[in-house]
Amino acid sequence: QVQLVESGGGQVRTGGSLRLSCAASGFTFSKYWMYWVRQAPGKGREWVSSLAPGSESVYYADSVLGRFTTSRDNANNTLYLQMNSLKPDDTAVYYCAKDRRVRVYYDYEDPTGQGTQVTVSS
Repeated sequence: QVQLVESGGGQVRTGGSLRLSCAASGFTFSKYWMYWVRQAPGKGREWVSSLAPGSESVYYADSVLGRFTTSRDNANNTLYLQMNSLKPDDTAVYYCAKDRRVRVYYDYEDPTGQGTQVTVSS
């Protein structure tokens, strides 16, 4: 079955950096668009970024554009999120997710992993 395991979260001060990882298994990782999404306390889920199967296209939410970079290693079935210039508003649980459909940019499945907590203090 699909498994997505996020790691790399932690507590940092404003302006700090973190690198999140997502280890994928149970599906052909290299054939799917992959996503990062986040959920802050008391708020709904927020889309963060989308990355094409071969990394040929990437999209970011306006709130993270220029600060976050998503990448992938298809040989090792791993998705990354490099987060720089972190702000308190970035505090959330971060999840990775796969697209519902193979090879096309459609919509992400509900995250199934535990997520990784990112806390940014001022």
